[in-house]
Amino acid sequence: MSATTITTAPSTAPSAVALLRDGVAATVAAAVASSAVAAAGIAVGIGVDIAGAPIPVSGFATLTAIFSVIGLVIAVGLRRFARRPRTTWIRTTVALTVLSLVPDVIVDATTATKLLLMTTHVVAAAIVIPVVARRLRA
Repeated sequence: MSATTITTAPSTAPSAVALLRDGVAATVAAAVASSAVAAAGIAVGIGVDIAGAPIPVSGFATLTAIFSVIGLVIAVGLRRFARRPRTTWIRTTVALTVLSLVPDVIVDATTATKLLLMTTHVVAAAIVIPVVARRLRA
């Protein structure tokens, strides 16, 4: 009787746990950053009123967190099913970020408010997209 040694090649794909851990950390950072950008805009006199109704600063954090978690769900799916998850993630999320700017452009608000809203989207994307991309294989 002989002993058989089984060796397995190390996985090239990071674990889903690592992806989610880093993604959640990026989500928290993006939520804080988008709220900080909104608060800074308010501090310098830029209103965050949409059709006359103000957006609370906490609303920026909440929506950033919600949409970042949706992004993490997409990343987990891409990790599992896409041939090139990192490339697909970057292309998809950049396209979604650009699309997220459309409502900001057409909303009933001042130009300064529109620019502030768009800035919060870009700041959040600039935090989450690269962190998640690092956890996906090319």
